[in-house]
Amino acid sequence: MTGATSLDHRFSEAMGSLLGPDFPTDIGLAVSGGGDSMAMLTLAHNWSRVWGVRLWVVTVDHGLRPEAASEAAMVAAECGELGWPHATLRWHWDGQGNVQDAARRARLNLIDRWRNGIAHVLMAHTRDDLAETFLMRLGRGSGVDGLSAMQARRFVGSEPGSGVELLPEDVTQTHMPPDGAYPAERAENRNGFQVIRPCLDMRRAELRHYLTTLKGRWVEDPSNDDRGYDRVRMRQLLQNLDAEGLGAEVLSATATRLARARPALRARAAQVWTEIGTSVCAGNTPLGDLQLDRDGLAKVEADTRLRLLAAALQYISTNSYRPRVEALEALLDKVQSGGAGTLHGCEIRANGAAIRVTREPRAVAAQRAVVGDGTLWDRRWKFFHNDFIGLTIRSLGEDGWGQCQEHNSNTPAFRYARALPSVWDGDRLVACDAMAVGPGQTTTLWPMGRQNEGFHAFLLSH
Repeated sequence: MTGATSLDHRFSEAMGSLLGPDFPTDIGLAVSGGGDSMAMLTLAHNWSRVWGVRLWVVTVDHGLRPEAASEAAMVAAECGELGWPHATLRWHWDGQGNVQDAARRARLNLIDRWRNGIAHVLMAHTRDDLAETFLMRLGRGSGVDGLSAMQARRFVGSEPGSGVELLPEDVTQTHMPPDGAYPAERAENRNGFQVIRPCLDMRRAELRHYLTTLKGRWVEDPSNDDRGYDRVRMRQLLQNLDAEGLGAEVLSATATRLARARPALRARAAQVWTEIGTSVCAGNTPLGDLQLDRDGLAKVEADTRLRLLAAALQYISTNSYRPRVEALEALLDKVQSGGAGTLHGCEIRANGAAIRVTREPRAVAAQRAVVGDGTLWDRRWKFFHNDFIGLTIRSLGEDGWGQCQEHNSNTPAFRYARALPSVWDGDRLVACDAMAVGPGQTTTLWPMGRQNEGFHAFLLSH
């Protein structure tokens, strides 16, 4: 039992570092049924008995393997024996795009819709996952950020539509966190949650040994041996690299060291932003766009240029992930030469002496929301006006532009106005602050779902 006891101690230390000393009353756990997540469930169960924290367990059945349903049922049975509520969420893939990327995004989206205000969700990534991710990103030509270790704590912003309640076909077991059980956490984390990884300093073999010692259960996913997946090939490659002194321990340590460089690089980008960047407004109305001095950007080091542009794209699109470095480099070269392009749901163009990053109209054209208390549109714009309750929020578009009476130097140009937030009553434009339509001051910018997090703060944290 010595190994098991030491692992419990390490887990407790990790939880204290990540969430202590004032632990939340409720924590979510994403448990697939594999060895890593089942060990995390057992560790969290033992830890929670000491600290009095309630656990809520969720399993996402991606519907890609016939065994997945029985694996979720095994997790539910284990949770029943431990005394914790469990829910199984079902993903229905539409067959579009890369299945692994789509599954990852769907998993986070479903968990976000399930958590009902819980602020923290544990995930069982290990040191082996760090090493495998390092090799995968190395193969893609990633830089410091891509090769850096995944964070033990990371905010995941809500995707558009995350406020939609789960449908009956999405849930095969119904133990949901109660609405309003923890109002302070719910208010603070309505638009996203924290992924917590307390097992990042543990090896996969350690976790399986822990379960074996305690006679715990888990299942082996047959896709873990399918070389059609990048991660499986990297996992197998690590076995050979270990003999050459380049195994998981070395690679994960390298990723951790690279991560130490990130704060300095972020600070440099934030410094440059204060010197050459501005947030674009029409009068006193923020447009949500960012602008960089073109000559000033050309004078700074290449990594800072790329970091500023990547962060601007994330900030405006509210995407949780950076664009691929190859696409980013190509776009930066084009814009610095006086051109324009689109990437990550944004438009970037050289506009005389400035480079401007704005939302791509096509990316928001289909987005709709209804004005209500705390309504967010495009995950950035919060609407509040009692006269507009029940009306539709959408982008201004070409038809909205045609209904605006004022087109002057105080209002945005056509190319920048089409993606602006606006309120509609059927086909009639009711309000668009930046275009001087309506009573004004109907929207507040909530970047990445967090009010008043300006781009400077965003640079320091991403």
